[in-house]
Amino acid sequence: MLEHGGRLRAAARDFDIPLTDWLDLSTGIAPYGFNLPVVPADAWMRLPETEDELAATARDYYGAESLLPVSGSQAAIQMLPRVRRHSQVGIVSPCYGEHAEAWRREGHRISEFSEGAVPRTPDQLDVLVVVNPNNPTGRLLPPEQLLDWHARLAARGGWLVVDEAFMDPTPEHSLASYGHLPGLIVLRSFGKFFSMAGARLGFVLAEAELLRALGDALGPWPIAGPSRFIGTVLLADHQGQRRQRERLLADSERLAQLLTTSGLPPTGGCGLFQWVVTEEADLLYEFLACQGILVRRFHYPPSLRFGLPSDELGWSRLGCALACYQEIRA
Repeated sequence: MLEHGGRLRAAARDFDIPLTDWLDLSTGIAPYGFNLPVVPADAWMRLPETEDELAATARDYYGAESLLPVSGSQAAIQMLPRVRRHSQVGIVSPCYGEHAEAWRREGHRISEFSEGAVPRTPDQLDVLVVVNPNNPTGRLLPPEQLLDWHARLAARGGWLVVDEAFMDPTPEHSLASYGHLPGLIVLRSFGKFFSMAGARLGFVLAEAELLRALGDALGPWPIAGPSRFIGTVLLADHQGQRRQRERLLADSERLAQLLTTSGLPPTGGCGLFQWVVTEEADLLYEFLACQGILVRRFHYPPSLRFGLPSDELGWSRLGCALACYQEIRA
């Protein structure tokens, strides 16, 4: 399995620090959530029913014509390579590593390249995968650029797959309203913005024929009844969404300022994390971990991704640790 953020128990073991003493900034998941409804008993007792309001509520939230609820966008990442014949697949990198792994596992031919190389490559590809905003760089590509790439791919029966797992704080940049176009597949995560990663809920926005193929491949009951119920309620909570969006954007800016004043100006970021490229990534990762602060480390390029603290105590811990690191390195 590939390495991911959030492996807190492993960090607690490796650094011999009790699980409860950690500040986990490694995931890019919102550190605070919504007021959760009481899950009715029948959501636990009955098999999930697709005739509920989840899909309709999600279509309203995303402004999408057609979508398929799935058990987290990771399920779609793994399934898409199985419903397409062997193809030449391009992936804009660095990005979420599961994309390349999923296509490679199913025998597709993979090439990875920077976004600057994309304009020269769509005509040589069957599938192009883009994460937007990118993880971990935070780079946000404009919709008009993505739609141009899509048009060039779709004209030859190709796909543009856009992973929008971190898009919810900035929905004005989403391609969700175009998801019904042939050859365009938009993936959305429920867990990150709504702070419900454990619910394992996500959505595929695409044309109806492809959604039917994915649904058949996934089989019955891919999403638990309680997740369907909570997802429906939170996707309809417009006031809560507005508060969440405002708070995340403000805290992301606060984090960028804290890192900058600590001598670690972010190279990129979005509403859920900030990304710092530094040759001292390994050293800083180890230093923070020894203070009980877990961040996400990347090796190529050497860099760290910082999630958002959930409260003032977390902000204070991070600020003190960064100040201490600055003193030591001075």
